Amino acid sequence: MGLTTAQVAHSLAACGVPVHPDLVTAWELGSHVPTEPQLFALADVLWCSPTVLMGAEPRTLHEYRLAKQLSVERLAQRVGMDAAEYRAAEAAQNWDGDARQTRALVEALGLSLRKLVGIMGRVDELASYLRSAIDGRWKAYVGPVAEIVSVNETSVGDALRTMNAEFAEFNERYMGHLVARNDDSRLKEIATERAVYLRRLVDHFWELIGEAGEAPAFNAVGR
Repeated sequence: MGLTTAQVAHSLAACGVPVHPDLVTAWELGSHVPTEPQLFALADVLWCSPTVLMGAEPRTLHEYRLAKQLSVERLAQRVGMDAAEYRAAEAAQNWDGDARQTRALVEALGLSLRKLVGIMGRVDELASYLRSAIDGRWKAYVGPVAEIVSVNETSVGDALRTMNAEFAEFNERYMGHLVARNDDSRLKEIATERAVYLRRLVDHFWELIGEAGEAPAFNAVGR
């Protein structure tokens, strides 16, 4: 943008965040990291998103909040949660808000429920429940899965019932060909289809959940 460090510092001060030009230089050199208010003001001054200044796509709740230029207090207010409680959840990367708070969170951060599950590192846990549900009594896993994905139990139950039936069909087809002593190529084909199905278990679950797991219709901007 052709700005000197002094001009950037002057513009930051105009935004209510006074800093010395030397600090701007330190940010550029990577020897110092701006505070959250400084990062938000710098993004405004340079006409860019905080994500550009962060140099990477957000991966954590903390980074997604910064990308939306939301303070802990402001996001907690929008979610309907005590700021200290939200700060603890962010620090621990362990979101346990109720359904209403979760919906408010993904709306404020422009996420999908599926993305939130990934950010929380619970994809493997979800996959484990899904594998158990398709190969056993799926009703027993409706509650645990609904807790992870924050989707109502009716929708989760419908998805698990469908997946259980689909997987049972694979097994029935395989056993039918085995008993009939059909050629090995057909058995291998069915086994391959079954393996692909298992690899796509989580993806297929979200496909069945559909709209309920998608990102909100609009991305809230933290201004």
